[in-house]
Amino acid sequence: MTVLVNDPEDFAQEAAEGFVAANRQYVNKCYGGVVRSTRSAKPETAVVIGGGSGHYPMFNGYVGPGLAHGAVLGNIFASPAASEVVSVCRAANQGKGVLLLFGNYAGDVLNFTEGAEELRDEGIDVRLLPISDDIYSGPASDYLKRRGIAGDLTVIKAACAAAANGADLDEVERVAQQANERTRSIGVAFSGCTLPGADEPLFTVPKGKMGVGLGIHGEPGIDETDMPTANGLAEMMVDSLLKDTPDNLKGDHPEVVPVLNGLGSFKSEGLFVIYRKIEELLKQKGIKIDDPQVGEFCTSFDMCGVSLTLFWLTPELKALWEAPADSPAFRQGNSDSSSQIHVDQSTVSQTEQSASQDAQASADSKEAAKRLAGMMRVVANTIDDKADELGRIDSVAGDGDHGIGMKRGADAAADTAEEEAGKGAGVKTTLQTAAQSWADKAGGTSGALWGVMLKAIASVLSDQNKPTGEDIKKGVAKASQNLMNIGKAKVGDKTMVDSIVPFATTLNDSASKLPQAWKEAADAATKAADATKDMLPRMGRAKNHGEHDLGTPDPGAVSFAYIVESLVPEFEGREDL
Repeated sequence: MTVLVNDPEDFAQEAAEGFVAANRQYVNKCYGGVVRSTRSAKPETAVVIGGGSGHYPMFNGYVGPGLAHGAVLGNIFASPAASEVVSVCRAANQGKGVLLLFGNYAGDVLNFTEGAEELRDEGIDVRLLPISDDIYSGPASDYLKRRGIAGDLTVIKAACAAAANGADLDEVERVAQQANERTRSIGVAFSGCTLPGADEPLFTVPKGKMGVGLGIHGEPGIDETDMPTANGLAEMMVDSLLKDTPDNLKGDHPEVVPVLNGLGSFKSEGLFVIYRKIEELLKQKGIKIDDPQVGEFCTSFDMCGVSLTLFWLTPELKALWEAPADSPAFRQGNSDSSSQIHVDQSTVSQTEQSASQDAQASADSKEAAKRLAGMMRVVANTIDDKADELGRIDSVAGDGDHGIGMKRGADAAADTAEEEAGKGAGVKTTLQTAAQSWADKAGGTSGALWGVMLKAIASVLSDQNKPTGEDIKKGVAKASQNLMNIGKAKVGDKTMVDSIVPFATTLNDSASKLPQAWKEAADAATKAADATKDMLPRMGRAKNHGEHDLGTPDPGAVSFAYIVESLVPEFEGREDL
């Protein structure tokens, strides 16, 4: 598929700006995404949805009366930053609380959770529901750990209809949970997707084969089968979904909303050929079909593929599904726009949140901040050089965006550190602000985790004193612990934890002076990162690929090792920062 870009780095932002320009009757732009340009006469519980860009009409296409109140938009296939979640929720909140709905991916969970905690500190009642409809990403007995794909639509529609009916936050959350429990999806791919500006797709499918169980971020399928006929594909998808659905969800008079979704470049006529067989199969099973949906509802940029969702109705969910809705990409029934109140664009926050502080810094701390800024630039240059390699490693079992995300984050952090140090900020403020920039600009799992780690190191520093070697060791130890606390990974799970834990342990246990201790620790991190190639993944997106990921190291562990190794020369001859 041909895509015209200006600068690939700006693609998601420019696409969002163009979307707003084309849909001002529905949305206003705010920092981090979009919010409704109208409000109902009476305040509603706000439902805010979101995730990475590249999935249109998910998520911004579903903002409007009867649907979402706002959408948080990350970069292509990358989760939004926590600060963006906070911004959109503030703009969407009408005083009745906020329900956050997003796909169950590690980066989204981390960033939406962090954003929710900040909003709760402000006194806003926020609930979270990671949507988990993909049957190939986990067992039915533990469906809440599955990832979310096109079934996001049915959960969003039900929850938003409840909110439009005046339901309070408890009730909207209950409806969303019930809809999530009663939604099942399966996806297949015939070819991979290509990111804007990239020369190659994130993955390929051999000619005559079909990838089964793909992810919507370009993750390859968990298996490959021979290409079926249209009827054969319909039979496989329907049989798989029916086998996965517990009988108690089907009820005595089963009724479903089928959603047959094209993933980006599969033509509508082909979808109709498949759907004719899906309808026949469901009717043969005695299942009543309500309001079938065939089209594009959640894409993976230009991926050629198909997904099928079955939404098992109750009388309550049937009424909510059929309730009026009006958005740029989804309309249902007759929505009365005359009751909507226009929201002035000027009232919507446009400002990025800053972590900068105004504390007066000592001369020693200011000098340390300048050295820190230089180190951040070394890190950024290192990641720039390694971004393609990191993307290649990540594409084996993930979506291939680790290098891109790390590059965005490291570059932003270096720019911010240089700006803060140039203004005379102390080392603590400089690192805090750089950490926030890394988290904001990188997005995704790596953005959230690097933001957490750098903030942990900053927390033990001071704007009044020069950081000592012991301060650095203490900060690294705290960063390691905070990473495990928020990410929930342990050594052996094949994540960045496998690299940072031996680094922090070696650094703190070393009897050598700081320059040698740092080198010993960096060597330990590099060795540990390389050893992850022999591990089976137990966390993150790669866990669904099992033995397919053997022989490839974890990209997060590798990038961490590259960074600490690049700083070895920066500590030579120093016992402090």
